Amino acid sequence: MAKNTIMVSAERVPKHIAIIMDGNGRWAKSHLRPRAYGHKKGVDRMIGLMERAFDRGVDYITVYALSTENLKRPQKELDALFELIRTRFLDCMRKVCARGVRLNIIGERDLLPADVQEILEKAEAETRGFEGKGINVALAYGSRAEIVRAANLAVEKGEKLTEESLSALLYTGGQPDPDLIIRTGKEVRLSNFLLWQAAYAELYFSDKMFPEFSDADLDDAIAYFSSKTRRFGKTDEQLENNE
Repeated sequence: MAKNTIMVSAERVPKHIAIIMDGNGRWAKSHLRPRAYGHKKGVDRMIGLMERAFDRGVDYITVYALSTENLKRPQKELDALFELIRTRFLDCMRKVCARGVRLNIIGERDLLPADVQEILEKAEAETRGFEGKGINVALAYGSRAEIVRAANLAVEKGEKLTEESLSALLYTGGQPDPDLIIRTGKEVRLSNFLLWQAAYAELYFSDKMFPEFSDADLDDAIAYFSSKTRRFGKTDEQLENNE
């Protein structure tokens, strides 16, 4: 059986997959195209992967679309990214969220252009009544800033933090932590992405640039996850005895 046709039982499919969508610009450059073209193809691939993941039984997907560090990029590239949101975001999210999926934008959205913020808020509002499955799109996002924000919220409330209360104050509060984090583009690091939530996630790194990361590649990542024993500090014997 070919590697990318390995079947995984439903209980071994990760419930929450997070993806660092790296390599759009480098992919475009390798094809002698502008970086904006790579980001456009990346949006197409993002939607395709979301649909494939939900078809496989995944409940939550978080995608790293724009970090706070990315906001330091040339204005021309940022303008192209914002134009993609203006022209395609609503339609793309409607397509995926028609399955009853709730959309959540995570990050410091006040750092984005005002009209872009309005589009994001409209997209979220259209899915507010949906429950059970979710998409998190990280825009102007940084994990350290997210943790500081959560801590400050607790201070404002006069609360003493616990692991549980801090988790509830994060952008992903109420959702399961990611079981599997995928990063494309050859880099092997988290780059300030979901640092708290990633504590027990399996990490999968691909040399492929994001626009070329196929549905079959996603299946391979899920098969990799399925091959892992999730101990959470316990021994194999404890797991076998359901302790």
